[in-house]
Parts: sequence; structure tokens; C-alpha cells
Amino acid sequence: MLNLYAFSCISPSTKAFQSSTSLPFFPLNPRGFPSRVLLRIFTVHSSSNGSLNSCENQSQRINFAGMRLEETVEAKCGKLRLDSWISSRISGISRARIQSSIKSGLVAVNGRVVNKVSHNVKGGDKVSCTISELQPLRAEPEDIPLEIVYEDEHLLVVNKPPHMVVHPAPGNPTGTLVNGILHHCSLPTVATSSQEVLSDVEDISDDEGLCSTLCGESVRPGIVHRLDKGTSGLLVVAKDEHAHAHLSEQFKQHSIQRVYASLTSGVPSALRGRIEIPIGRDVNNRIRMSAIPGPIKQGQARHAASRYKVIEILAGGGSALVEWRLETGRTHQIRAHAKYIGVPLLGDEVYGGTRSMALSLLRPRIPPSCHNQLSLMLSGLERPCLHALALGLGH
Repeated sequence: MLNLYAFSCISPSTKAFQSSTSLPFFPLNPRGFPSRVLLRIFTVHSSSNGSLNSCENQSQRINFAGMRLEETVEAKCGKLRLDSWISSRISGISRARIQSSIKSGLVAVNGRVVNKVSHNVKGGDKVSCTISELQPLRAEPEDIPLEIVYEDEHLLVVNKPPHMVVHPAPGNPTGTLVNGILHHCSLPTVATSSQEVLSDVEDISDDEGLCSTLCGESVRPGIVHRLDKGTSGLLVVAKDEHAHAHLSEQFKQHSIQRVYASLTSGVPSALRGRIEIPIGRDVNNRIRMSAIPGPIKQGQARHAASRYKVIEILAGGGSALVEWRLETGRTHQIRAHAKYIGVPLLGDEVYGGTRSMALSLLRPRIPPSCHNQLSLMLSGLERPCLHALALGLGH
């Protein structure tokens, strides 16, 4: 088990909190929150020697291109998705690679080409599959400073800064984490594509979701999950397809250990608890998710569970440092669940953690002489105060 920790300032800038150290509502504490920056790596029972190697031995990595599979689905099997069944028959390959092969017309069922990844197969069906070639990377390598907290020949773990987008998209073709990783790994330059991202599973999330490709069909480097643009913290990247498939499976099975730290607007009524409320798209705001209590209705919401614990009460109850542990990885899960229990994240304008709300909570709790300094500090909050603090995974 590889366990990594990144202690980082949750505010948009360390300076913002350093300038507020005289205020009585955000005291310094032994953990270094929120104004110090610490990095620590704890490796427990890791099979790796922990050396910091560059992306090398590329030719030795597994490439399934051209591999053929011709098998009959076992009679005892019920209905299964075509991509899922093929994935179970070829060890170490990513679901995205299989989906690409299907969409390229390289898969046939009972002699007929099938290009729908969700096509159901049943016992007795004869499946013929040829794995497609890896497509060229669709991003430009850029010399972007990256804070790499762990690296070996199989994977690397990055402490992503806030405001950095993980992978290129039409609105963010450059300056992304992927651009920086391509440069770090000395991978070739190719043009950015606006092609839709494929997913190994349907559980896609901005804060803790699976994302199997860059912006095309390749899995080099393999972005296994992603963090929202405003969220800082640890993110693991696979260097080869075998590692990508294994990491993706761990996220799918929710066996990855994930810990987040946040600053909330207000303090939860219970200092620790478990929130098990489905999350779905907000019908009034398509860019926002919503916690929807009650029975799960098809297509409206999905099961979501989060555990939280108040680490420290700040500002006389106007804010709190809260630890979150995820059991699932829904889009904006922490932000939606925090809003549901009445403590939206500080700086989260989308989910109610607005500057005006913070002012209403904090101003009555501090001396009038500090009001101007408080306003200046809050005006510097340009993102939700959320940080991916710890990541534990099976290497």
C-alpha cells in the first residue's frame, strides 16, 4: 500500500492567510493549517524502491495493439455490456481502449460488427475483437513546474495547485496538468483535440472521478482520476496501460483511500458523521449538483456517501477545518454534501459559500477593528477551500 500526504495552504494564496495571522479567527496550529506548506511522503509496504525516475523504458510498456480475441460467451453468463465482457477477458487493458476498439468497428458479435459499447452480450454469443492502435497524444508538452511528491517507472503522484485544469479541453487547450506531464515524461508534441473524453466507468467526477484519457483515445500518460480546477492536492497518473487498468479498477471498487481537508462556512451541527444522500444534477442549474434525499429515481440521482470529522473550530464557530473521507466519487460530492448539511465550503460561490455568507458569520465574532482586514482576506478567496490531502493506493 502506497500512502501519500500533501499538506498545503487551502487558501488561494499563502500570502492571504499570512497577512491575517493577527486575526483571532484563523489561529496557527501544529498541523500547519492554514498558512504553512508541508510535504511528506509515507510509504508503507511498498514494492517500489521509491526512486525518482523519469518516464523511461517506454518501449517495454505493454501495448495491446493488434491483439485478437475470439471467444464464446459462457452459457451461464447473463446479459453483460460488451465492453465490460471484453475487459474481463483481457487482463491489464483499460476499458477506454476497448471502447475505442468497438467504436472503430473492430469488434463483431455473431459475425456482425457492433460499434455500440453498451451493446449487451449473452451466453452463447461469439465475440471477435481486435484491439485498436494507440492514438497519438492530443496535447502539447509544456515546461510547467510540477510538484511531484512520488514517482517510479509505473506511476507518479502530483500535488496539483488550485486553478490548474487537469486535461486539455476546448476552453483550456494549454497550461493543463497533462501538458506539464507530457513535458516531464518527454512525450512527443501533437495538436490538441476537442474530442470527447472516454471513461473507464460511468462514475466521472470533477473532485474525485475517473478519467481514462487525455482528450482523445490514448492512455499516455494515464489520467486515472481528476480534481476540479479549483481543488488542490494529490492526483495519481499512470505511466503505462497496465498500471492505468489496475488503478482504474481500484477507483471503481472504491478501495482507494482518499482524504480531503476543507474550510467551511459555519460548523456542522454534529462534529462527525456520515452523509448518505444521493447526488444528481440540479434541475435549476446545470453546472451544479444537488443532494437529493429520498429513493433514487432512475436517471435523476446516484448513490453517494461521505464521512466527515471536524478537526478544529475556527472564528468562535464561524468556520471549521473539516476532514472528509469519500466512499463514492460523485461529481462535486463534498461540495454538494457540505451544502446539504448547511456548511458550504468557504469560497464556494456555486454552492452557497459566498463572500457575503462568510462576512455574516465572521463579522459578529471579531472586533470591529478587524472588519476591514476580514473583507480583504475574503475577497482573495477565488475558489472553494478544498484540498486533496491524502491518497492511499495499492501499487
